[in-house]
Amino acid sequence: MRGKVGLVIGLGAGYVLGTRAGRERYEQIKTQAAKVWNLDPVQQQVGKVKDFAKSSVMALPNALWDGAVKVTKAASSRGTAGQKIDAAVSAGKASVDDVAKAADTSKNAVKNAADDAIDDIADAAGRGGS
Repeated sequence: MRGKVGLVIGLGAGYVLGTRAGRERYEQIKTQAAKVWNLDPVQQQVGKVKDFAKSSVMALPNALWDGAVKVTKAASSRGTAGQKIDAAVSAGKASVDDVAKAADTSKNAVKNAADDAIDDIADAAGRGGS
């Protein structure tokens, strides 16, 4: 999907930059793009992607906070200084894995939502917004 979008953008940019019609054709293309962008189905998908991105991105700060709490608890646990350090390092390593998983989950969820939205937008634009 990403390659298709890049191809369309590249072709559009090449056409706009290479056209002999000049500014007038550019303005026509820009007007049509604005019409598609302002279609209700397109804006609904934009809103969905924004809302989804906001909610899924919050998983990362939560994982970071949980990791910091675990490391702090491990460092302040009972035992010798060496045991505390070992516990904090162990908790830190486990937290790194949790943060990496949260980041990967957020990335994949946002990418999937964006891909779905792009498909829906393309369908809506192909139908002329009906």
